[in-house]
Amino acid sequence: MRTEYHTTSVGLRRDTFPMRLYEKAKRLGVWNPRDIDFAQDRVDWQQLSDERRTAIIRLTTRFVTGEEAVTLDLLPLVMVVAKEGRLEEELFLTTFLFEEGKHTDFFSRWLHEVADDPPLPEAPAPYRQLFDVELQESMNALLEDPSPAAVARASVTYNMIVEGVLAETGYQSYYQSLAVNDLMPGLCEGLVHIKRDESRHIAYGVYLLSRLVADDPAIWDVIEERMAELQPLTMEIIRSGYELYPDGVSPFGLRVDEFSEYAANQFRKRYDRIAKARTQSLAEIEAENEPGEVDSLLAEV
Repeated sequence: MRTEYHTTSVGLRRDTFPMRLYEKAKRLGVWNPRDIDFAQDRVDWQQLSDERRTAIIRLTTRFVTGEEAVTLDLLPLVMVVAKEGRLEEELFLTTFLFEEGKHTDFFSRWLHEVADDPPLPEAPAPYRQLFDVELQESMNALLEDPSPAAVARASVTYNMIVEGVLAETGYQSYYQSLAVNDLMPGLCEGLVHIKRDESRHIAYGVYLLSRLVADDPAIWDVIEERMAELQPLTMEIIRSGYELYPDGVSPFGLRVDEFSEYAANQFRKRYDRIAKARTQSLAEIEAENEPGEVDSLLAEV
């Protein structure tokens, strides 16, 4: 039985990092996929070569299924945070889940209204392993095991790998394929919103993992182990996106080695950032009013 309420006992800690993310989400995360105009996208789509259409459909299919997966799989983390009484984090996570749903809506709408619901390619085995097995199992494990170690494994999978490496690599591919060629302005507009949303999600994941490490340095070993487990699978997924191109170059001139390197750099950046928490106290991580790592994270959002 609930005996007290956070808001009437200690009150909301409005200076915390999760609350600052929440304020950002309320201002920047209110875009509506339905408001984006796809008229020029349809014109561009009709003029694309079959090879380029295939490349865009492959990438968009991975995004729409990936966004649906993360929408379906986030709730166990929200439940753990809620049961721990971390109301400020839970408030932010309500925007997190809302935004993942909008991303699913956006890509689904583009496939329907621009590409006329084309046949979608089957995801490669490494992609299915990550999204259908690793992500789902690590998140659902929290329903039975809400321990810090289980939360760390889930957050590494969700925030650091799926969002922090694969999604950002995909955005880079979209940008170099479409934006630099002045193609698909509606799709590009939605991607700007989505990338901004995802930057908040990744920032929260870094904060969450840093908080866990600061509270118990042994959690770093769990994080390191999980990242090492998933790195080879992540690189396989990147390479599989170019399996139709024997020379490793997409119809837009993108090279597999370029994006493999980009993904590796994103992986290293997340790894190094969380590693810093081993020398920080929880108070230092929560020191929002002082210059430091938390402020630099938020500055990127």
